[in-house]
Amino acid sequence: MEVSLMSSIRCSSFSLPPTWKPPVSILARPALLSLRSSSLCPLGPLSSSRDLLPRRHGERRVTVMSMEAGIGVMGTKLGMMTYFEPDGTVVPVTIVGFREGNIVTQVKTAATDGYDAVQVGYRRVRDRKLTKPELGHLEKAGAIPMRHLQEFRLQSLDSFEPGQRLVVEDIFKEGDLVDVSGDSIGKGFQGGIKRHNFRRGLMTHGSKSHRALGSIGAGTTPGRVYKGKKMPGRMGGTKTKIRKLKIVKIDSELRVVMIKGAVPGKPGNLLRVTPAKIVGKNIPKN
Repeated sequence: MEVSLMSSIRCSSFSLPPTWKPPVSILARPALLSLRSSSLCPLGPLSSSRDLLPRRHGERRVTVMSMEAGIGVMGTKLGMMTYFEPDGTVVPVTIVGFREGNIVTQVKTAATDGYDAVQVGYRRVRDRKLTKPELGHLEKAGAIPMRHLQEFRLQSLDSFEPGQRLVVEDIFKEGDLVDVSGDSIGKGFQGGIKRHNFRRGLMTHGSKSHRALGSIGAGTTPGRVYKGKKMPGRMGGTKTKIRKLKIVKIDSELRVVMIKGAVPGKPGNLLRVTPAKIVGKNIPKN
């Protein structure tokens, strides 16, 4: 008997005979052997999408999204500069500015949407830049037209309501650690040296291998190139997160925050700033 996790079938809709044994393919996966028993599903709850078997047509993976350590805000990268601390220490900082926005547009609960999250809007735009469904969604919350909408999954939603404005000074303080995520700078199609820090060959003495990748596998066995081989390809332009960056200074008049170090993207890039996740402090150890 073969069990597949179909999107249209619940595990609780069928029962297995007491003499049933899982296929060999399931027993061969160590991740599946660690699944805990459950009263709803005979295969037990799945902790991540990697614990599932290879997908077939019509199947879906079970993905568990992580919770945020706290509510965050969206900002715009303005550039980098040098900041001098009172004792004279030189600190490279990134200036993050905040345009109009960071307004709660929706509060999602497990009863209505299946999970707890707060949707936040950022950067005001003209009405004609948005579609009518987008305008209707924002008008329902009493918010202004905004370009970006992002969700922050939280454990408690007691202090949030639609139309609430998030103030950076109330969420973060100087000295706090934050996680900053955004799209990294796209560098186009690059070779192995720039993309994966490969070393080049000799440039003299008759060498015919300068910046080439070299051998990428044997001929007869395996007779192919393994998946995941480091080769030339598209570099950058992906979502990147820099963790545990320190907030050096918050300027309320200029509406900017100085964060120590570099953050993803070019000036003008959209950034997502959230409280840093620290195991044992704001997220559980397990």
